Amino acid sequence: MSQKILAAVEASSLKPEVAQFAIGDTVDVHTRILEGEKERIQIFNGVVIAKSGAGSREMFVVRRIVAGEGVERKFPLHSPKIAKIEVKRSGVSRRAKLYYLRDRSGKSTRLREKREDIAEAGAAKPAGKKAAKKPAAAQA
Repeated sequence: MSQKILAAVEASSLKPEVAQFAIGDTVDVHTRILEGEKERIQIFNGVVIAKSGAGSREMFVVRRIVAGEGVERKFPLHSPKIAKIEVKRSGVSRRAKLYYLRDRSGKSTRLREKREDIAEAGAAKPAGKKAAKKPAAAQA
């Protein structure tokens, strides 16, 4: 019973539409910054190296290099301070957390880009390659 109540309370704080991104994607996170009475948007761009939590407690970590130094920021996904999240590049990752990027520098921090045109072409191939072969009687 208490889980249902928590879920109902939590549902009110969730954003209706959240950008779909994965570990290894390069994203631009547009954050609202309040300076006195003025509000401005600041963009933090980098690679998503981790996601954690669920529901209103879902967080993600974005890493970038600033002046030769690695900077990581942890954002709550459903925070009202986040204006929007733009996916700039989709990266291929075979890990759930990319903490190994912290030990790397330069070109070794790059991830392979996810190629959607190959994935679509692979899905469009005919299923029965063996059925397309000529019968043995026709070959002789």
